[in-house]
Amino acid sequence: MGMTHTALNTRFTQRFQLSTPIALAPMALATGGALAAACAQAGALGLVGGGYGDLAWTQREYTLANELLENDTASHARLGCGFITWKLDENAEALDWVLTQKPCAIMLSFGDPRPYAVRIAEAGAQLICQVQRLDQVPQAIEAGAAVIVAQGGEAGGHGANALEGRSTFTLVPEIADYLATHSPNTLLLAAGGVADGRGLAAALMLGADGALVGSRLWATTESLAATGAKTQATHTSGDGTARSEVFDILRRKNWPAPYDFRAIRNDLHRTLENDIAGLKANPDAARADYDAGVKAGDFTRAHATVGEGVGLITDVPTAQELIARISKQAVHTLSRHVF
Repeated sequence: MGMTHTALNTRFTQRFQLSTPIALAPMALATGGALAAACAQAGALGLVGGGYGDLAWTQREYTLANELLENDTASHARLGCGFITWKLDENAEALDWVLTQKPCAIMLSFGDPRPYAVRIAEAGAQLICQVQRLDQVPQAIEAGAAVIVAQGGEAGGHGANALEGRSTFTLVPEIADYLATHSPNTLLLAAGGVADGRGLAAALMLGADGALVGSRLWATTESLAATGAKTQATHTSGDGTARSEVFDILRRKNWPAPYDFRAIRNDLHRTLENDIAGLKANPDAARADYDAGVKAGDFTRAHATVGEGVGLITDVPTAQELIARISKQAVHTLSRHVF
């Protein structure tokens, strides 16, 4: 990790001792220990994807990150974990275990963070809360969020559906204004569609202190996403994703409203997307087809979890190379237009 470039020196880099204002999205089943550790070593905030709260998976991957960073105190101080809040409501044992590991931050998404705020604070971790709408921000502030992540509907994986969701480009400055008035010490990250240095620069211009990057870091060598899915992503434009309930139904994930799931709009999705009610009523055949696709590594049936930023994914580099590339392009973009 080098010195933070002046153009990328933000409240976020200062508070978390980062060299670039990037946080790795804690993507369920993709952001394992190797990717989180690599991002931390590259000077970003590395958040393991605790996801659905599977204790064994979380212990294994977080322990791997600990081991990879055991001789690197500075990088280890940039390691944390993220969870799906409504799943913690069912069982919080994975969160409680992670809190024994002294994470620098815990990110909570999709649900009410307030029941977990006290134990997170008592463990000495900073609370990061992801929101999809302005009306979710007061609850995050009440929970004591140090950082709010404003997630637009462009994002891959779970987010707010078309009825409830917002766009990153409008949500970020609106929340920035709200925080300036109501909670000026709360930091703001932009999420959804940030896949290169132009997006990071734009996030800063819109009033964010940094960006949470998911899809682009999903397509790195350290990511646990399937190789075939990463390859498919490199050949897919931003036109090629869709947000729906299809893959949640196929995976037997009972997500509450108003959340659904963006991924590459593959052949199986296209055959099912126009009759969601029928799929819910009679999912067995489609689930069998999907399961066979996953087993075979056939991504015309299995899903690749990326957002609209997929059109900016052209290769599968290491996380360190990618973070350096994004940061360098952001500096170039900002210096060319602003200073």
